[in-house]
This record gives sequence, structure tokens and C-alpha cells, in this order.
Amino acid sequence: MAVQWYPGHMHKARKEIEETMPQIDLVIEVLDARIPYSSENPMVAQLRGDRPCIKLLNKADLADPEVTAQWIEYLEREQGVKAQAISTTLQPGALKALPDLCRKLVPQAEGDVRDIRTMIMGIPNVGKSTIINTLAGRVVAKTGNEPAVTKGQQRINLKNGIVLSDTPGILWPKVDNEASGYRLAVTGAIKDTAIEYDDVAMFAAGYFLEAYPDQIKERYKLDELPETDIELLEEIGRRRGALRSGGYLDLHKASELLLHEYRSGKIGLLSLETPAMAEKEKVEVAEMLAIKEAEKEARRAELKRKHSGKRH
Repeated sequence: MAVQWYPGHMHKARKEIEETMPQIDLVIEVLDARIPYSSENPMVAQLRGDRPCIKLLNKADLADPEVTAQWIEYLEREQGVKAQAISTTLQPGALKALPDLCRKLVPQAEGDVRDIRTMIMGIPNVGKSTIINTLAGRVVAKTGNEPAVTKGQQRINLKNGIVLSDTPGILWPKVDNEASGYRLAVTGAIKDTAIEYDDVAMFAAGYFLEAYPDQIKERYKLDELPETDIELLEEIGRRRGALRSGGYLDLHKASELLLHEYRSGKIGLLSLETPAMAEKEKVEVAEMLAIKEAEKEARRAELKRKHSGKRH
């Protein structure tokens, strides 16, 4: 599923970020702990350059703790990056250490009273606004379960030597990795109106069958696991009464059930990707993009040849 979801305010946000970045000392990127690779905006790395970066893996209370530990180790291999798992719902106090971490990554000369200027970035619906409000100790950013609540950039003085620039949640123009597109949809980063529910639920069902069979069996009281994604959705639908008149299965309703139960953590603490998966997919995406570029180049060369042929 190739996702193209780039409202006008996101394009404007990118331009604003580019203009503000030269004054920024440190970037805080908020990721979804269930999908750290798929929720990592490639534009952030381009825009931040060699500035230090703190990657906050939010919603860690919904992710597989063992996989989250792998992600922290993996992300911190990058120079200047510190990663931390957080949950704004269960452990808001964990953010108290963040200002100290900022000071550690941006050491200041003795007597330097200048505030450390940070910028907080992240995809829509990743919990960025809740983090800002927790850090500020007051409501300064709008929150909501709908993606794209924050529309413009604002500066917040945390009054502890740190100034925070908030930015709207931005998705990149096109999600090249099909699996990442699905994962973003499964977690709710993309508006439900922009996705095919049944298609997304089938992707989730297939992954859960493979990666978390025991949790699926327990949640849906299954003695035997179905073999395919569609069979799992059908079984969930039957057990939860997702039926139309005449006793026919309502696949859309069954899909909604699975996705909503996953997002709320009712199925268990399930991550949708591992660092090993990300490494493999990065190679596959690079190869796919190289093929596409070669095809484009061949078409351009062919057009040029035809054009020059007409002139002779």
C-alpha cells in the first residue's frame, strides 16, 4: 500500500522547519514504539543534519518490551543519538529527565546563560502534543486522537533553560515502503478515512498470526490458529457477532474490531516491526527505487531519441 497523504499545511510545515533549523541546537523526534522504523520521518534526518537528536519511543506501554529494547540499542548506534522508551499515559514522570539529557547532549560553556533551543518533531498522532504539555506543566499544545491536530509552529519556553519549538506532525510526500504504509495505518497514524480498513486489517492479522500466535489465541479464545489472515478475521467476526442480516460475516466490522483492539492494547503488547526487519526492508526499498529510477531514465532517453529523430 503506497501512501500519499500530504495536506497543504504539511508542505508549509516543512518549509518553516527548514527556515528555523539553523537556530536549533538539538532535535527531539517522537516515534511510535510499535513502529520506530515506519514512524521515523526520513525528512527529519535530512533537516537536522549533524545536530544531536533524542528519539523518544512513545506508546511503549503498547509495544513489546523486548523488541523496544532492541530498538533502543539499534537507534543509539547512530552518532549523536540517544533513545528512550516512554509512555505519556502510564509514566509521564519519565519525561522529567529529558531536560538533563538535553543539557548533556548540548554542553554549554561555563557562564553561558543562553537557552538550549530544541525542536520537537514527529508524525501525526504519535503523542507529541501530550509530551509537550507534560514538559511544560500546562496545556500549550492541542491534543487529540485524530492525526494532524497541530497546524502551525510555536515556541514554548519551558523556563528551565530550554526553549521548545513545536512543529505540526508531518508525513513525507510518499511512503515508499509498502509494509511501512500498512503499519502506519494499523497504528492510526493515517486517518481511517484515507485507508481501506479490510486491507489494513488483513495485513495486521497476517503479521499477528506469524509473530504473536499465543496472544491471538488467548485474546480470541481460539483452540487452533487459523492458517490465513482472512480466516482469522472471519473467526474474530463470528466470535464477536460481526454479522449482517442473514448471518453473513461483516468483514469491515471484524476489521474494525481487530484494529481497535490492537490500538488500545487489548490484544497484548505487540510491536509491528523489529530492527532486523527494518534492515532488510531498507535494502529492498533502495533496490526498488533504483529500478524505478533506471526505468525513468530509460524512458527519458527514449523520448530524447524520438525527439532528435524527428528533427533530422
